[in-house]
Amino acid sequence: MDPLEDVLALLDTRGHLSAGLVAGGDWAVEFPPPPGVKFNAVRRGRCLLEVDGVPASIALSEGDCFLLTRRRGFTLRSGPQVPAVAAGPLFAQADARVARAGGGDEVHLLGGRFSFGARAQGLLLDGLPPVVHLPAGTGRAQTVRWVLDAIDEELRHRRMGATLVAEHLAIVMLVHVLRSHLESEAGTGPGWLAGLADPAVAAALACVHRDPAHPWTVAELARAGSVSRTVLATRFKKVVGQAPHEYLTAWRIELAAKQLRKGEGTVASIAQAVGYSSDSALSTAFKRVMGTSPRHYREHPESADVAQIR
Repeated sequence: MDPLEDVLALLDTRGHLSAGLVAGGDWAVEFPPPPGVKFNAVRRGRCLLEVDGVPASIALSEGDCFLLTRRRGFTLRSGPQVPAVAAGPLFAQADARVARAGGGDEVHLLGGRFSFGARAQGLLLDGLPPVVHLPAGTGRAQTVRWVLDAIDEELRHRRMGATLVAEHLAIVMLVHVLRSHLESEAGTGPGWLAGLADPAVAAALACVHRDPAHPWTVAELARAGSVSRTVLATRFKKVVGQAPHEYLTAWRIELAAKQLRKGEGTVASIAQAVGYSSDSALSTAFKRVMGTSPRHYREHPESADVAQIR
């Protein structure tokens, strides 16, 4: 598994589709801070996106999509200074999973959100800007458009399993949007996400995620990236914000924490699975990273410190 796939799987990433929005004329809809990561895609027309705390509005055109990675209110509107109506009552009246605003149908947006496990903020979201915008003209937008077409097809025809298929397709869209963001190097990092854009660091991260129980040395990780130990150590620290051995420890602890939350195995078996020789060795590392012991964490996962992996 590569690091992006690994983290999304660790976080139990799920897609949830909401009613679409059709609008026309002068219109504006104000949304409260969303639970999870909100996404919208413009299937037809154009509009403006305004996000609380983001100074400039973002012009959205047909084929554009965006992610909101923070719990912030936002407004979609036809133009500046149009009075906004609250989204709640509007979407409560949605007919056939379509809410309507203004007086026309020039604009159509497909939307939903992504939910994650308890560690999402430190593991994923803190490494992203508040808004990730994928314009239609970018390289990956064509693939995302294909995914959105497939979601539309599922929602229109409502064949067996349509909701499940559409929600899994939304995860495909999320991966492509994140890939596009990483390739653009637009405000990512420091953190493991930023590391994926550096070939040598990405190779080292892939080694750690492929076999986290292995006692990786900087020399081994450097060989994987075809650079010297000094170069890898310097670049890894600069881009990821942690030394390679710190990242390895933090990732092992994240894997152990997930098994503890799910009640899978004894502390000793979990220790062996993630690369520690004994339950006491895991306990020492776990308490240093999470601020609590594995046994206490299993019963009270909310007691842990903020995630140490970046």
